[in-house]
Amino acid sequence: MPETTTDQNRPTRRLSEAGVSIWLDDLTRELLAGGLVDLVVNRDVVGVTTNPTIFAAAMAKGTAYDADLAALAGTDVEAAVENLTTDDVRAAADLLRAVYERTGTVDGRVSIEVDPRLARDTDATIATARRLWATVDRPNIFIKIPATVEGLPAITAALAEGISVNVTLIFSIERYRAVMDAFLAGLEQARANGHDLGPIGSVASFFVSRVDTAVDTALEGVGTTDALELRGKAAIANARLAYAAYQDVFSSDRWQALDAAGAQPQRPLWASTGVKNPEYRDTMYVDELVVAGVVNTMPHKTLDAFADHGIVLGDTVTGTADDAAATIAAIEAQGVSMDEVTRTLEDEGVRKFEASWDELLATTKAGLDAAGA
Repeated sequence: MPETTTDQNRPTRRLSEAGVSIWLDDLTRELLAGGLVDLVVNRDVVGVTTNPTIFAAAMAKGTAYDADLAALAGTDVEAAVENLTTDDVRAAADLLRAVYERTGTVDGRVSIEVDPRLARDTDATIATARRLWATVDRPNIFIKIPATVEGLPAITAALAEGISVNVTLIFSIERYRAVMDAFLAGLEQARANGHDLGPIGSVASFFVSRVDTAVDTALEGVGTTDALELRGKAAIANARLAYAAYQDVFSSDRWQALDAAGAQPQRPLWASTGVKNPEYRDTMYVDELVVAGVVNTMPHKTLDAFADHGIVLGDTVTGTADDAAATIAAIEAQGVSMDEVTRTLEDEGVRKFEASWDELLATTKAGLDAAGA
């Protein structure tokens, strides 16, 4: 893979030097054909996340999958989907293998999600995580498991077997703390099982923009001047409180024991960083969440915007917990329950991914039918 350029003034390079790992929230055959390598070189991208929505969109466009669909004609549609998606993730992992090695197994990671229809089924999630890990068969992947109540023991079980995990769909601080506990328990079991902790990676995907979308709608329903002035403030405050919880857990004696055994911390990952409200600065969920040791996964539009005019003024997160808590308290004083908002967002997130999975199955079936006609 080519060496990265030395333009120290570009925003993505400054963000990377501030300790934020830039990942792309997308994967297509076009990216695998050269676009991803270009982003590594010119946009400082060091990882990739995927989800059912991304794969459904990729499959629905163009002819990139026609040859593979023809080869799979007559195959069960769900088996075909797994074959196509694991092939893409494996190829991306191979492209990022040099990054993985250069960063000491920290970055250069590619995520693939467990079937979202299993989000409430612990045993099926564990079984699928094992199968995807073995099928892709690359050390630099993450298996994405949702942070549902049923997903928590699956996270622990996967990590205990040495499977690296991206925990997705985290919205609340309470659930995030449960995720970190599941991570620590998984590594403790992995150590007891004789696994080398060093290569076992994990990130906790804390969703950002969706929180503002939901809270802003509620504040607009209240309609007072005080309520309206709080729009666009919930998501960043919530994420900053999540980082404070991360600092608390990863300074504990329990973590220190795992650190001494060679474990990597479970990094916070800022997800859903594309701005939904056009009135907001298009890079706000990047600019305002800069702190060393985190990941920010961006859709193309956000990455392009940040590369053009992103702002890096140093750490914008550490030491902000009190102000963030005051912001959340002010929002709740307007009658908006963050517990209700985050619970609804989790349920909606699972449903949206299920719908995307159904769309992916339908698109793939149509392709298989056409190829076999």
